[in-house]
Amino acid sequence: MRLEGTHIVAGYGQTDILHSLSVHVQTGEFVGLIGRNGCGKSTLLRVLTHVLVPSKGTVTLDSKEIRNWTVIERARRIAFVPQNEPAYFDFSVRDTVLMSRYPHRARGGLTDADFALAHQALVQTDTLALADRPITQLSGGEHRRVLLARALVQDTPLLLMDEPTAHLDIAHQAEMMETARTLAHQQGRGVLAALHDLNQAAEYCDRLLLLLEGKVVSEGTPEQVLTPENLRTAYSAIAEIQTNPLTGRPFILKVSPLPELTPLSLG
Repeated sequence: MRLEGTHIVAGYGQTDILHSLSVHVQTGEFVGLIGRNGCGKSTLLRVLTHVLVPSKGTVTLDSKEIRNWTVIERARRIAFVPQNEPAYFDFSVRDTVLMSRYPHRARGGLTDADFALAHQALVQTDTLALADRPITQLSGGEHRRVLLARALVQDTPLLLMDEPTAHLDIAHQAEMMETARTLAHQQGRGVLAALHDLNQAAEYCDRLLLLLEGKVVSEGTPEQVLTPENLRTAYSAIAEIQTNPLTGRPFILKVSPLPELTPLSLG
């Protein structure tokens, strides 16, 4: 299955955030969206999940425009872990996770298989001990892991995530990224995630898209994208990059901001 945005222009009000941006993700790969704050990563994810309708361009799911899929059809194919999702009601963690099974049970109730999937996802995200706790009483990191569990139970071929490691401690960050890579490489799902930690992006992703001011300025493997020149352009930063001797992936040893009087060259 392939999700693709072509020449997307989108934004809020009269302000465009994305400028003729094209992107795709397909099953079996883990793709990272990187770039400085405000470059359009979250906006792009909203467009691809049909939360935000672009003013120009098209989004297709298996060559069919996403607007022509019903809400339930989309929910059976794309799961989304948002950057923030306020919890207003005291649903239990277990019930919150089980809600994502309803697209698969549009005309019937939950089954034993649904509860088994929920149990498995709670274990996988280290949230089983929270199962009976109200969702409103969780820490930021706990809430983030529950949102991932909910997405896993949705059991879709495509998973989109907005800053999935935010609020997580170092162990749960690694667990989150390992889970995403396993979903892509062992379960054949397509994963697209907006990431801030460039070393995590380098270590876990198959392909990276580097965004700057609503455009893709570099796309390819971590080795191709994470270069001193690209980071200087996209982040206004001087980066020292070497190869991780354990994994062979790029590893950023040090980042320094450009001197204030040094103009940023984009060309």
